[in-house]
Amino acid sequence: MIAPFKPITPGAYLSDQVADAMAAEIRTGRLAVGAKLPTEAALVAQFSVSRTVVREAVSRLKSLGLVDSRQGSGVFVKEQGFSPLNFDAKYAVSCQAVIQIVEVRRALEAEVAALAAQRCTTEDIERIRQSITALAEAVASGGDGVEEDVRFHTAIAHAARNPFLISTLDYLGQFLKGATRVTRANESRRVDFARQVCEEHDLILHAIASRDPVAARNAATGHMNNAIQRIEQADPAFWQQAGEQLARPLVSLAYPIDSPAG
Repeated sequence: MIAPFKPITPGAYLSDQVADAMAAEIRTGRLAVGAKLPTEAALVAQFSVSRTVVREAVSRLKSLGLVDSRQGSGVFVKEQGFSPLNFDAKYAVSCQAVIQIVEVRRALEAEVAALAAQRCTTEDIERIRQSITALAEAVASGGDGVEEDVRFHTAIAHAARNPFLISTLDYLGQFLKGATRVTRANESRRVDFARQVCEEHDLILHAIASRDPVAARNAATGHMNNAIQRIEQADPAFWQQAGEQLARPLVSLAYPIDSPAG
């Protein structure tokens, strides 16, 4: 039986502090595999926080693969295998954070585009072309084009014929879609930005359709580099208003409120 947890210091991200304290006990072995976490009421009392904070902290431990729930029994420490891929999305509410997410995209999507150029079928090319058309139609009708933009890049990923890359992009999708929502909101504020994005998509499609992996890699890399430049050129007021509001939902992706701990 481990010693009771100590109250945490008041401040921002209380749930992070609670989760970090419990994670430390798990990783050091003081909370062993199979051990049951204290009840929600006990954790509330020990940490001197609300039930919501405890639930968010436990949900984060679940997302990290450290614990799991057993219906009617409580929450127990899991045996640790490979550490799951995890991003601390609370940092994604700033210009710099969105740039860093785009840098992740650049590293992945350049290779994805090159592989797509080598492995694509006629059907793949048509699917990519249709996604570009759908994006243009969505924007013309007043939409933000986020879903269509994501489908464009997803179509390229499937053309790469690498299930590991596809799985990685699927996992990152929750973060990439949030970043795309921010970048497209910024790009929609300027006609030249919107035009550049269309031209860059066309370049990527042309390189893939030409079965030219070098050109495809360069086009995808250029697209991400230009996306970063467009973010850097955004009006500061954008980040004080729309940009921050659009990026904020990324925080809840890392720490969804789950069912109460038993």
